[in-house]
Amino acid sequence: MTATLRPSAVLRAVRAAGTDAPALYALSVPFMRSGALRERTPDAYRRAGDTFLMVRAEDGAAPGRLDACVALRALAPEAGRPSTGLLHNLCVRTGRQGAGLGSLLVTAVLAEARRRGLRALVTATTGGGELFLRHGFREITAAAAPAEWAAGLDPARHSRVFTREI
Repeated sequence: MTATLRPSAVLRAVRAAGTDAPALYALSVPFMRSGALRERTPDAYRRAGDTFLMVRAEDGAAPGRLDACVALRALAPEAGRPSTGLLHNLCVRTGRQGAGLGSLLVTAVLAEARRRGLRALVTATTGGGELFLRHGFREITAAAAPAEWAAGLDPARHSRVFTREI
């Protein structure tokens, strides 16, 4: 997936490798501190590194710097429910927000989910969810989400839950 943000910068969402785990963790830390993401250890990012898509700066300001990331993992199958993936850990570096990187990553996750044969996605956010709504997601109750995943939601975080068929 590519997106043109400025005439001089074409950015692509690429699959992360295990060696990207420290950068994924570092990008996520401010979001964990703010409460937008659940606390995770650097080891959690090492174990899940290959589930991430990411965008690196290519605009000359800081070539190679990780500017945005998102993870996709398949949820355990549930009877009567289509194969569902979880979109999570969507982060865009402060100073790069509003430049289309979140949309680029959501579009890339949708394409990856289709490629993997998933039929639906779910996600949760402590924010307003406008990005997800723009990409065809709809808000649902936690009770309407896949049970195993929804059971792990922390009610104190007041997350909004979204889904989209693919």
